[in-house]
Amino acid sequence: MRYEYQYITLGTGGGYINDNSRCGHRAIIDEQAAQGWRYVGCVPTSFTSHGGTAGVDLIFERPAEEIR
Repeated sequence: MRYEYQYITLGTGGGYINDNSRCGHRAIIDEQAAQGWRYVGCVPTSFTSHGGTAGVDLIFERPAEEIR
C-alpha cells in the first residue's frame, strides 16, 4: 500500500519557559483526523537560543489513491 503525507508547521512557543501545551497541536491533530489523515509524528524544525523547540512539522499520512 502506498501513502501520501502532509506536513503542518507549528510554532510551539519555545518550551524553555513557555508551556508548549497551549500551541494548538491537539486541535490540529483532531481536525486532520476528521479529514482522514492519521498523525504519525513530528520533526523539530527550529530551536530557541536556550535549546527549547520553537517549531515542529506535524506529520500526517493516509492511503494514497491508486491512479489507474
